[in-house]
Amino acid sequence: MKIKSTYLPDLKIIKPEIYQDHRGFFYELCNQRNFNELIRPEEIFVQDNFSKSKKNVLRGLHYQEDPFQQAKLVTVISGEIFDVAVDIRKNSIDYGKWFGYNLNSKSRELIWIPEGFAHGFLVLSDYADVMYKVNNYYSKEAEKTLIWNDPKVNINWPIKNFNNVILSDKDKNGYYLKDI
Repeated sequence: MKIKSTYLPDLKIIKPEIYQDHRGFFYELCNQRNFNELIRPEEIFVQDNFSKSKKNVLRGLHYQEDPFQQAKLVTVISGEIFDVAVDIRKNSIDYGKWFGYNLNSKSRELIWIPEGFAHGFLVLSDYADVMYKVNNYYSKEAEKTLIWNDPKVNINWPIKNFNNVILSDKDKNGYYLKDI
């Protein structure tokens, strides 16, 4: 597996080694030992999450407050998404900055998002199956949403008509960066 750095130093893009032949392909989605050696020692994933969404669905930007913060390892099983992470760590020099990256089932890349980031994605293909591993359990009481179109964050979502965005009620009513 190869690791690519991003302009937000704590976020990493992971390119797995894919073995392909006339039967199809094989790759290790996550090898705990390799992950611990290359990304974060002693990391343990406790939950796997999976979502299926149709085109123009925007999920997020979700995060959990202490002590339930979650780091995520995100990949796309089928389709394509524009994946976004926003640094919401108040003591970070990158506070309020965002990183966006197209994840798709062709490249099989993964993105590592540590604790302290709000996370979301926009589905670009007709459908997308997204899987992500987390290092802390879900807590309904600790779950929060950063509003997806906060002008202070100013995410450059790759969509022409924002009226086509499909949101949950929770995601329509997220907090602004200044309020979290």
